[in-house]
Amino acid sequence: MRNISVILSGGSGTRFGGSLPKQFTKLAGRAIIEYTVDVFDASPDIDEIHIVSQPAHVSRTWDIIKRNQWTKVTKVITGGKERFDSTHSALHALSEEDPESRVLFHDAVRPLVDGRIIADCIAALAQFEAVDVVIPSADTLVQVFDNECIDNIPNRSFMRRGQTPQGFRLGCIQLAYQKALDAGRRTFTCDCGVVRAMLPHVQVATVKGNERNMKVTQPVDLFIAEKLLQSGIDVGSVRAEELAQLKGKHLVIFGGSSGIGLEMHNIALLHGAKVGVASRSHNGVDIRSLDEVHACLEKFAKEFGHIDYVVNTAGLLIKKPTDLLSVQEITDLIGVNYTGAVNVAVAAKPYLQATSGMLLNFTSSSYTRGRALYTLYSSSNAAIVNFTQGLASEWATDQVRVNCINPERTATPMRRVNFGIEPAEFLLDAGTVAQAALRTLLSNLTGVVVDVRKDGR
Repeated sequence: MRNISVILSGGSGTRFGGSLPKQFTKLAGRAIIEYTVDVFDASPDIDEIHIVSQPAHVSRTWDIIKRNQWTKVTKVITGGKERFDSTHSALHALSEEDPESRVLFHDAVRPLVDGRIIADCIAALAQFEAVDVVIPSADTLVQVFDNECIDNIPNRSFMRRGQTPQGFRLGCIQLAYQKALDAGRRTFTCDCGVVRAMLPHVQVATVKGNERNMKVTQPVDLFIAEKLLQSGIDVGSVRAEELAQLKGKHLVIFGGSSGIGLEMHNIALLHGAKVGVASRSHNGVDIRSLDEVHACLEKFAKEFGHIDYVVNTAGLLIKKPTDLLSVQEITDLIGVNYTGAVNVAVAAKPYLQATSGMLLNFTSSSYTRGRALYTLYSSSNAAIVNFTQGLASEWATDQVRVNCINPERTATPMRRVNFGIEPAEFLLDAGTVAQAALRTLLSNLTGVVVDVRKDGR
């Protein structure tokens, strides 16, 4: 028996205003379907993946598969006009499989499904022939007449909201679909609905879903999904085996001689990476000079052979009223915090393009609202966020990922100089932020602002 995932990407909806179906819409720099397939490809509970696609987008789908180098995707199947038709097409492609094989059908536009849900579905299919993923309903549900007046208000404690994947033993879902076709029925809310209608004796088990496992259907859902993505890197439980992936990687850290940058340097070295550090205090590199940044990266590229990641942690904070800043202080604040970031990005691109690497910027929580007494610092951080997101989209076709770390108040030398002694319990440890940053480097994310908060997220 094998465990097979079918990603239903046959929809032709274009509610996002473009010419492509929503599964190809960009979410934080990648197509929505890329996040979805990533999870199934990484799951130890899945042996093989089939993707159902509209005929016009089969080639596009194969391009995405090749770009991501997924190892478990073996088929792209032509879908139909409706959900029923797409599942039916997938079942035809599975006709030679063992009827006891377990098959999970999942919406391509649910990119935040997680491995725990997949594992629970597969486990449930050892006992049941069908399984649905559900979450409790926080809202009261009402049933209405044709005139939109209320007919019935069911007891909410028994109500659940359905998600995907929906899982079946292959023989069960094949029989249900054949009976539906024989009866001339093709309109159902979901695949579990087909089983319940056509095989009423079959119990459909439920497993607990997740509020994050949302379906992207409207433009506002993209914004919500991106916020969920950026909060999805669990920085409180970085495991040693995860950071072991740094072994053999080459990274250059601008501003790596103190604070978060120094912590990143030490942790990466500990896990077998080659790390180059650039700063004014360490080796006289001033990121306000594009020529100096170019020369620095060229030196490390020759020394390392290639560069996988470039990180910019350099920053300058001067806490005083804006109208009391000198011309030189204003120039320095803008030069280090913004112009310097642009210089690093421009100089880093050819090296990162050669390795499909990542540029990692840093902002601070002050970017969300201008801060009195350090307005240029906070406004530059807002610019870095916008710069990161725009650059990620701009460089997506070049296979260069661009992300940004947004830590809460962190115990660093720069903060101590400007704020003095503060209660330690209210500050993030620089090492915690460094681990979150390194974990981000090892991810497939792009265009994401990763929040690092005191509560471990």
